[in-house]
Amino acid sequence: MPAGVIALSIGVALAAGLTIWAQYQAQPYVVYFCKPLTTSLIITLAAIAPTPVQPIYKAAVFAGLVLSLIGDVLLMLPADHFRAGLVSFLLAHVAYLVALVAQGGVHISGLPISLAVLYMAGILRVLWPHLGRARGPVIVYMLVISVMVWQAFELWRLGDPHAGLAFPGALLFLISDSALAIDRFARPFRARPIVVLGTYWAAQWLIALSIR
Repeated sequence: MPAGVIALSIGVALAAGLTIWAQYQAQPYVVYFCKPLTTSLIITLAAIAPTPVQPIYKAAVFAGLVLSLIGDVLLMLPADHFRAGLVSFLLAHVAYLVALVAQGGVHISGLPISLAVLYMAGILRVLWPHLGRARGPVIVYMLVISVMVWQAFELWRLGDPHAGLAFPGALLFLISDSALAIDRFARPFRARPIVVLGTYWAAQWLIALSIR
């Protein structure tokens, strides 16, 4: 692994750790600085990556990371910008899906479809009584991220070199978003900063590295 990638990855880990610590310690100004810094360092990892066989893969992943940074900022602001943040991350998942499809095409098989349906049924069962008017947007969001994870799995199953990192990254993103939804709509839990942000930045880091 190149020295620049190692240095940036260490920076990502340190900034992410400070953000999680600051959330537990109620230090908002540390969060305001370190949270966007963490995602910005991951964006830099994507920017310095060599262009892969499909240049649109790098461009779409880069766009997804920038949209995620916008979502980070919206979700950390004092005012409630949850829906705007949801749209930013929804578009980020669309960008990642574009990258995956551009890299390997669309693949359909029974197992990942079944798993996606089971996931959506399970998480909706937990969230449904608490969603209210957010039911429509949440269903759309869950559908898009499920399709993104599904296509990442298909590429991984077929041995695509990018999917070796993109698929675990997509899966961690699904875990992060599910934990965030449960915390916000159903049952807040104290471990949220570690679970949500830890899996989120690990996901983004893997997706950025998948460009190589």
